[in-house]
Amino acid sequence: MTVPPTSPSPVSDPSEASGSESAIPRPPKPTRVAGTRRSFFKWAGLAGAGGIAVVAGASILRSKPSSQISAPDVTLPPPTATLPGKPITFAEPTGLGIDGLSPFITPNDSFFRIDTAFYPPNVNLDTWRLKIEGSVDTPLEFSYDELLALPQVEVPLTIACVSNGVGGDLIGTAVWQGVPLGSLLERAGIQPTGDQIVGRSLDGFTAGFPTAAVFDGRTALLALGMNGEPLPPDHGFPARLVIEGLFGYVSATKWLSTIELTGWDTYNGYWIPLGWSKEGPVKIESRIDVPKSSGSLRAGAIPIAGVAWAPAGVARVEVQIDDGPWIDAQLGPAVSDGTWRQWVHQWQATAGAHKIRVRATDNDGQTQTSDEAPVQPDGATGWHTRRITVSA
Repeated sequence: MTVPPTSPSPVSDPSEASGSESAIPRPPKPTRVAGTRRSFFKWAGLAGAGGIAVVAGASILRSKPSSQISAPDVTLPPPTATLPGKPITFAEPTGLGIDGLSPFITPNDSFFRIDTAFYPPNVNLDTWRLKIEGSVDTPLEFSYDELLALPQVEVPLTIACVSNGVGGDLIGTAVWQGVPLGSLLERAGIQPTGDQIVGRSLDGFTAGFPTAAVFDGRTALLALGMNGEPLPPDHGFPARLVIEGLFGYVSATKWLSTIELTGWDTYNGYWIPLGWSKEGPVKIESRIDVPKSSGSLRAGAIPIAGVAWAPAGVARVEVQIDDGPWIDAQLGPAVSDGTWRQWVHQWQATAGAHKIRVRATDNDGQTQTSDEAPVQPDGATGWHTRRITVSA
């Protein structure tokens, strides 16, 4: 989801926000039952860092008992399948073993948070229900225990915020566990007029995306777990939507209460009337994690490394130094089209001021554009550039 500024006043530009969790007073972090960590440790060897942005505009600014905003006595059931269904082995904990490179899997406590609520909504599992309604043959309602009892899958997936500027950190990869959204919608029966899925949050937020996105082969999940734990309160407990290839502002409804099938032209989600595009496909992007723009660098072998992502999957990453030729970087393992890839180029640095740029190419042969565009209305574009100074 996109981010309004850290003022409680309503805004029309989520890209104006800045700040971090520590910038806004927060209640004590609730005690959380970790549940099984089997899934997380299976993937932890793959593993990214992201900033946490806490935002305003909340309609539920009230204190919440920790017993209601944590995941009390919840243990995730074992998933029936792991996607993409193949074992992944890494020689180094971060995949490529580069200091400062984003790990493949982003830990929960450093995963970015972007939403329209100051605090997680008050959730009582005894009364919470997920409803599926609207243009369906059979409206459905599930308790939390009923959702846990359904066959579940786990899948590593990268998600991003539309407010993520070029080179930004409003993106991360987690191993999500939950129920395939398509199986729930098929049970309800989709009527011809239901060509948009609208997720409705307990805090009043709404986001809509095409129903077709659930059935075109991408990951579309009603997520109940994140990195082997029940969803943390900040990330949507008890349930949220996670849709591959779409920015969060049109798809990633947290603290989910209702999934409504409606017409594409009959309803607009929260951010659309405020000037953001109704369609929010993720762009081909890449980021330089190391070296940083500041710090002491000496001439000699210096790794240039980062991550790249694209809806069609990343096939190639190239690095350019000082307007020289583009050089192919070494890529980390490809887990799936839905996850970012790490990359590294071993540079023999010379003393002086240098400019480093990066670009990615996806599996369809499309190369990341150099055209610079702001985050509004549908995501930033351009090549991430870092300027560094190397001493002799």
